[in-house]
Amino acid sequence: MMKKKKKNNADAQIKRFSIGMISPAILVLAVMTAYPLIFTLVYSFSDYNLLKAMKDGVQSIGLKNYTDLLTDSYFQQSVWNTVKFTVLTVVLEMLVGFGMALFVNTLRRGQKAMRTLLLLPYLLPTVTVAMIWRMMFSPNYGIVNQAMEALNLPVYNWFSDIHTAFGMLVLIDVWQCAPFVFLLLYAALQSVPQSQYEAARIDGAGPVKILFFVTIPNIKKSLALCALLRTIDSFRLFDKVNLLTGGGPANSTSTITQYLYNYGIQSFDFGFGSAGAIVMTVIVLILSSFYIRRAIK
Repeated sequence: MMKKKKKNNADAQIKRFSIGMISPAILVLAVMTAYPLIFTLVYSFSDYNLLKAMKDGVQSIGLKNYTDLLTDSYFQQSVWNTVKFTVLTVVLEMLVGFGMALFVNTLRRGQKAMRTLLLLPYLLPTVTVAMIWRMMFSPNYGIVNQAMEALNLPVYNWFSDIHTAFGMLVLIDVWQCAPFVFLLLYAALQSVPQSQYEAARIDGAGPVKILFFVTIPNIKKSLALCALLRTIDSFRLFDKVNLLTGGGPANSTSTITQYLYNYGIQSFDFGFGSAGAIVMTVIVLILSSFYIRRAIK
């Protein structure tokens, strides 16, 4: 009986110690995450404008911000652009990153050097990446247009042409972020038991069957995690769009975040911008739920 009582006391002390240790982290998380979320939700139902709030105060306007937002054709186009961009980049990055991981994993020599080279685009700051690509594809002095002129091919203003601007953003994002997928999947491939490969080869399985019946089943959770992380990151794309196109031409590259910046942040209409942020959060949660449920199964 005494031993049981001592054990209960020890368990209680461990529990109190654990709560005490994680309390600072929970407090910081609540301040940095929960409070801004509640703040955004509350102001999404108001006419909060930084320029007018000092004079007229903040008034509750119900769902007006949401109705204005959801009926705006520019916002609808931005949602479609964002969804299209997310689908294209995630699929391409998963394919390219997985291919890179399979290639490096088969190398017998030079894996470390190849890993470093392949990871370089992801290690560069986004601003640097955007400026490099802008200089390369400049209509005046870019090396790409100069090469096309030398070959008597048509020259484009790549980031100002409605036919090429969106594709350029997809290309740049895949170039920079596919190495991230490669890194996670390469680490997952290292954990696949070699005995399963050997057994598959003994049974006469070729490379394709080994890929679909050994490799992919063993790393499916890592694949789902990569897809989830890239979906969330792609859906909130802002920096490349803002630096290279600003949402143009003709709103063809405007994403949800760029739209909120143009029509909410720049005009200090934080109530309208907050409503857009809540809508975007809900969309991301819906998309993420599919990956999470798939990963749990």
